[in-house]
Amino acid sequence: MKIFYAVQATGNGHISRAMELLPYLQQYGTVDIFLSGDNSHLLMDAPVKYRSKGLSLYFNSTGGLDYWKILRGFHPLSLRKEIYELPVEKYDLVINDFEYITSAACAKKRIPSVQLGHQASFQSKQTPRPATRNAIGEWVLKNYARATHNIGLHFECYDDFILPPVIKQEILDAEPVTKEHITVYLPSCSADFLGKILHPIRSLHFHVFSKEIKQTVRKSNITFFPVSKTLFNKSMIECTGIICGAGFETPAEALYLQKKMICIPTRGQYEQLCNAASLEQIGIRCLKKIGDGFTTTLYQLLEEKKTVTVNYGHTMPLILDRLWRVYEKMNSHVVSDYSAWPMGEFA
Repeated sequence: MKIFYAVQATGNGHISRAMELLPYLQQYGTVDIFLSGDNSHLLMDAPVKYRSKGLSLYFNSTGGLDYWKILRGFHPLSLRKEIYELPVEKYDLVINDFEYITSAACAKKRIPSVQLGHQASFQSKQTPRPATRNAIGEWVLKNYARATHNIGLHFECYDDFILPPVIKQEILDAEPVTKEHITVYLPSCSADFLGKILHPIRSLHFHVFSKEIKQTVRKSNITFFPVSKTLFNKSMIECTGIICGAGFETPAEALYLQKKMICIPTRGQYEQLCNAASLEQIGIRCLKKIGDGFTTTLYQLLEEKKTVTVNYGHTMPLILDRLWRVYEKMNSHVVSDYSAWPMGEFA
């Protein structure tokens, strides 16, 4: 079997999930990876056959989206050429983890595909949303990487096609301990901004991970680390609590490790607002921003005795079973009609 695996390289979660899933997919055939986007801080530790800058999200120093930089990276003519040339028709199975070019190429060539990942879960109306919905954000989540079939991943199984998160093997094998530091990973905030916020909280020690840091350095009550999977995993496994964005993979791993957690969604990123709504439902503290009252909230969190308990340890067999059932369904039915695909103007 020839498998085409499209991976979004905006953020780190898509690459992290792909690295866990790849060895299992390779048991069924040859897997060619298409990596799209240029805003990840993790390296893809596997051969990449196709590469594109694609469409990426960028952030300003205080946690908001940098819309101007996003627009500067948008090149319609180049995208159209890539869509036309991407050889999705040569593969037995196309798997897409929230990647636009692959979705458009499959729509253009009437090739069935499966969207596998967190964003696929938002095809369900039962997946939590914030109190105030954003029409553009809703549209993007549902249409940016549309496929003929969906396998969603979320904190809870809100619908019959949604499964629990994929947890890295290193986290699954870990024996959590509680040391004195608090792990901080807010990739949309600058190291300088976080330093100004955390330095005054002298009684606590923080491990801050930032793409701006090239080597580990300690400044007063903060140790700054470069973005490193090994260093971050160790810090999270041993922390007394974690402060992170309302992405998907990091909160899911913190939940699995039963760590106390504060989530701060990136301003203007609708998906993270949706995730925050879900996390609040299961008992996780979520803040709109780091501002007045943050220190009080942090101390209250550390004083709590109760933590949220989840069961995320057996997702991979469920994914593989669902994936091959979808594959069989693809081969026994006519390809779904793509005529109403809402982003077809670039295809």
